[in-house]
Amino acid sequence: MEDLNDYTIIKEGEAEILMHAKNEVFYNKTQVNNRDISIAVMRTFISKRNQEHEAMLSKRTTSAPKVSEKDGEEEAPDESVVNENSNCEIERPAEISQDEPCCISEEAVKPTERNVLRQLKPPRVLEALSASGLRALRYAREVEGIGQVVALDNDKASVEACRRNIKFNGSVACSKVESHLADARVYMLTHPKEFDVVDLDPYGSPSVFLDSAIQSVADGGMLMCTATDMAVLCGGNGEVCYSKYGSYPLRGKYCHEMALRILLACIESHANRYKRYIEPVLSVQMDFYVRVFVRIYTSASAMKSTPLKLSYVYQCIGCDSFHLQPVGRTASNKNNSVRYLPGFGPVVPQLCSDCGKKFNMGGPLWSGRIHDQEWVNSILGEVKSMKDRYPAYDRISAVLTTISEELPDVPLFLSLHNLCSTLKCTSPSAVMFRSAVINAGYRVSGTHVNPLGLKTDAPMDVIWDIMRCWVKNHPVKAQLPDQPGSVILAKEPTLQANFARAVASLSKAQAKKVARFLPNPEKHWGPKPRAGRQITSKHISLLGAEAVNGHLSLEDGEEPDAKRQKTEDTTQKTEDATPSS
Repeated sequence: MEDLNDYTIIKEGEAEILMHAKNEVFYNKTQVNNRDISIAVMRTFISKRNQEHEAMLSKRTTSAPKVSEKDGEEEAPDESVVNENSNCEIERPAEISQDEPCCISEEAVKPTERNVLRQLKPPRVLEALSASGLRALRYAREVEGIGQVVALDNDKASVEACRRNIKFNGSVACSKVESHLADARVYMLTHPKEFDVVDLDPYGSPSVFLDSAIQSVADGGMLMCTATDMAVLCGGNGEVCYSKYGSYPLRGKYCHEMALRILLACIESHANRYKRYIEPVLSVQMDFYVRVFVRIYTSASAMKSTPLKLSYVYQCIGCDSFHLQPVGRTASNKNNSVRYLPGFGPVVPQLCSDCGKKFNMGGPLWSGRIHDQEWVNSILGEVKSMKDRYPAYDRISAVLTTISEELPDVPLFLSLHNLCSTLKCTSPSAVMFRSAVINAGYRVSGTHVNPLGLKTDAPMDVIWDIMRCWVKNHPVKAQLPDQPGSVILAKEPTLQANFARAVASLSKAQAKKVARFLPNPEKHWGPKPRAGRQITSKHISLLGAEAVNGHLSLEDGEEPDAKRQKTEDTTQKTEDATPSS
């Protein structure tokens, strides 16, 4: 019988879990942001799903076949339009017995009174890597209208902890959440298109789970995916990133957004193998990870547009200017049919036209939209209306507010400080730089990834012209002539920048002084050691001195079984070798 004193009750949202004092099952308090934003997206998904289903039924009702005037018999409804994998319950009329009369009243054939009812089932959710089961429990207890939640893990201790936590959370959790000891990849492959939502939140890279996860999502369903291997995705190990995700990263100020786009391109690649494609609704970089929410659809014709959404990136090694090279393009024939062709290139010369240096090439990455602004606004509105139900409300509302004001069709972003570092000049204020871009006739916005980042559709030659005009009014010291900054400033600007403050230089959130980038709520807010690892002094940077000392004192009180066994064996051998007197 286990001692309850060895467990700590952890409450998050409406769920409570029992956590053992030892590091047996993985739990990270920092991921409350991840879980909160996932619940907000889940609520919006259920609402949108219901609206789409009602619109589909309404459309079918208006386009139902009319009663033939010739014979008064109604044609049978076309059931081919009902997707076999959509979670719609179809109740067919009972078969007519041979002994019963075959006459049917006129009222029975009216479409409004037909017994063929299409009812939308509650969405089924799969949490592929559940650990303690906290996320699955929060889904079951906090999301209205949710169906069965299946929690998987291939670690026996995690499954036991998950089942213990399910019982601890009462009848609602017991009726909705089920836990299984299974390999997530095998389970998803053997349950194709059975889940409306699949949630992947692994410790590290999700790449090994993507192929089976894509096959497990129903048409129109949602895949939620987290990647925490940011060192790989941000260019620390480019060859490892290419082997896992099929893209080569670049080390730029925009590397965290590039990580998002590499993950989306990888998911799209896996989906295309099964004639499926993705539509991102929300893509977030928070804390130490990236998190994407995409809907999965099946269409061989729509899949052909994938190369239009992918691009390679050329980044100058001198001034960090970047340019995108689309993988594909379209052209129209004489009969207005669309042809899919390889993209024109290269988009850059051999040497950078701004500073004369060479380019690094990265990608391919997702260059399409990474958010659906309608979804973002709906999620943000839902979060604000239920702020008391989100433990991390301040953080997720700040992130969603910033995302809602991003330019949706501009990949990657510039760093104003990076531009000034290249030229070795003082930095203009963000408002002044934004105003100069707007006054030049282009759009500009912030980005949720970096508080100093600026998204704009202005080409790089316009950006450097603005900076040249700034340096003319704020001179810099002479540099070596071969430096990128010297080469850029040696050219005369073709555009006269206007730094007068523009009306749109501040976003609505900035004008209202809404907090958009919040500090961490406590120290050591970040990744934690993998479950099962022995806590040592080297984990102080992750856990803090107090937590590490607590673990070490606990371990000192209990001698490990292996060490105890070894000591007993040594003692026994010593006694056997000692001669009797």
